[in-house]
Amino acid sequence: MNDKSKASTPAGSKDRSGDFFGARPEGADAALVLADGEVFWGRGAGAPGISVGEVCFNTSMTGYQEILTDPSYAGQLVSFTFPHIGNVGVNYEDMETKNPAARGVILREEINEPANWRAARHLDDWLKSIWLTCVTGVDTRRLTNRIRDGGAPNGALVYNPGGELEIEAAQAEAVAWPGLAGMDLAKEVTCAQSYKWDQTEWSLGRGYGRQKKPKFHVVAVDFGAKYNILRCLASSGCKVTVVPATSTAKEILAHEPNGVFLSNGPGDPAATGEYAIPMILGVMEAGKPIFGICLGHQILALALGAKSHKMHIGHRGGNQPVKDLKTGKVEITSQNHGFVVDMETLPNGVTATHESLFDGTLEGLKVEGKPIFSVQYHPEASPGPHDSHYLFERFVEFMETP
Repeated sequence: MNDKSKASTPAGSKDRSGDFFGARPEGADAALVLADGEVFWGRGAGAPGISVGEVCFNTSMTGYQEILTDPSYAGQLVSFTFPHIGNVGVNYEDMETKNPAARGVILREEINEPANWRAARHLDDWLKSIWLTCVTGVDTRRLTNRIRDGGAPNGALVYNPGGELEIEAAQAEAVAWPGLAGMDLAKEVTCAQSYKWDQTEWSLGRGYGRQKKPKFHVVAVDFGAKYNILRCLASSGCKVTVVPATSTAKEILAHEPNGVFLSNGPGDPAATGEYAIPMILGVMEAGKPIFGICLGHQILALALGAKSHKMHIGHRGGNQPVKDLKTGKVEITSQNHGFVVDMETLPNGVTATHESLFDGTLEGLKVEGKPIFSVQYHPEASPGPHDSHYLFERFVEFMETP
């Protein structure tokens, strides 16, 4: 339906889009149903059906395609605080994985026709092709306030064009969903077998390049790796071998790497750490340089003896300020995580290197006297600022040092 006067109605009922099993507004054929029974009515896009997961919000103003294809969003229903989503369509170059892992999409406005020279597909058409359910017309400002104040809730997206919406059944599914705490999702998004990677970063007029003269060999452990991380490693002069999350230290060292990279990924680091920590300890014993990002940072910290916990709402967006505790420099970073390492649990010999200026949480660490470091945020951006690209160069410098 294209009647904008009616399109606003499903997003609100008595000046609010959140309702508790209230009457279905005219024109609403979809809804977000929270586990506590609150309903945010809207209009559907993408694939009809029911999708269940943790509801989170992302504050990025650009890069919705990269966000929805970031494997770190496995198990989550992503609400965008920026209203204009879909206006540049979808292209085939900005994918961060082959199989998107996000469980659903929540938007303020209906999806418009794309207007961009790189657009190859309409967002709605693409969402249908990957069986991703979307609800538009939601008051995302109210939803964001709800998450901010009450924490990230379980929820269900339900979309049934021309039919009934089983709101109570959707709520029951949201209540029954176990949540991300204790959930190992890396096994769901990791590669099935090892593979080589040599694609470098994109540039205007050239597209992606190839690393033809690598100086170093890096094994990247895929807990849910974004393609642009691998591109940054290749652009830094590395031949990259990507291995599954369940690889052992023996299997990784058999590739004879100069360094080992621990990737981003979804889920609870303590759950994934059940099999990843022994691997990390084995690589550390071999003396290899190690660089971790996001989930890789968290599991590295656990292997070193620290603890982690689930955050109230997490950090998700491309505008997250992080302070380098040594230089005092502030970097604007891209982030997506719902768990965090407890800074006060870092053991002797492990130093905090970065902290969030939003809430003071740990954003980076290093092992004193060893070529081992990690950050919670995403220096590869995609989307987001490039303030932290130097970290890939730091990793290379560690591999250059005998």
